[in-house]
Amino acid sequence: MRVVSLLPSATEIVASLGLGGALVGRSHECNWPPEVEDLPPVTVTRLDTAPLAGADIDRAVRSSMAAGESLFSVDEQTIEALCPDVIITQHLCRICSVSDGYLRETGARVISLGPRTLAQVIESVRHLARELGAVAQGEDVAGGMLERIAAVTAKVAGLRRPRVFLAEWLDPPFVCGHWLPEMVEAAGGKEVLGVAGHRSASTTWEAVRAAKPELVVAAPCGYDQARAAREAEGIDAGCPVVAVDAHRYFARPAPSLATGVEILAGIFHALPRGEAC
Repeated sequence: MRVVSLLPSATEIVASLGLGGALVGRSHECNWPPEVEDLPPVTVTRLDTAPLAGADIDRAVRSSMAAGESLFSVDEQTIEALCPDVIITQHLCRICSVSDGYLRETGARVISLGPRTLAQVIESVRHLARELGAVAQGEDVAGGMLERIAAVTAKVAGLRRPRVFLAEWLDPPFVCGHWLPEMVEAAGGKEVLGVAGHRSASTTWEAVRAAKPELVVAAPCGYDQARAAREAEGIDAGCPVVAVDAHRYFARPAPSLATGVEILAGIFHALPRGEAC
């Protein structure tokens, strides 16, 4: 079986199932496990975000979306040369990764993922495992996620829950959505604005301060901890701001979300982080 993954979460899931050897191509964003970076990338971004500030990225993304333009291009020639049996893509977010609507017919079986909640993320692991003929491995990975999250929830039960604003973007601030409010809840916090299963949405720092959070978690989508910390400097949130590695542990719907819950519990309640995914 030859697999091309067009999103980092799917690449992580495939590797966690023990099927990393089946991967023959990846998106330009796929970086976990580290050895996948040796695979040929089959996508490229049309927006170089490295030199841009958060506000500039937001404006550029909004402009592209309004014009109906994709932020990514697909190297169809490379995909054809790789002769994949399976291409994994997504239908959750046009901004984060290549969506299924931009794929040309290749003869490969296309699997599209789009989980919006923690339960759906865990089920997507099982679903992908079934599609790839690795049912038992999928149950093991999904079960491991559930056990780790449940262990954190049990440790924080009965502890005071701090009021938290987890920001999916910082300039402008974005209220978190999808699985992120559930991660805050599982880790023993109370998300003041985010709604589980809903899309993230822009807000203002005035509105954030009005919600009276005790802590802001800076988790801008696509940023590692160092870049998130730089972007968070000078934010007037009316409370402490802590930066996390959103790209690795929060933004991608994959087994590493369990580590994200452990990280949040450590921030909220000074609990030690468990074994990393």
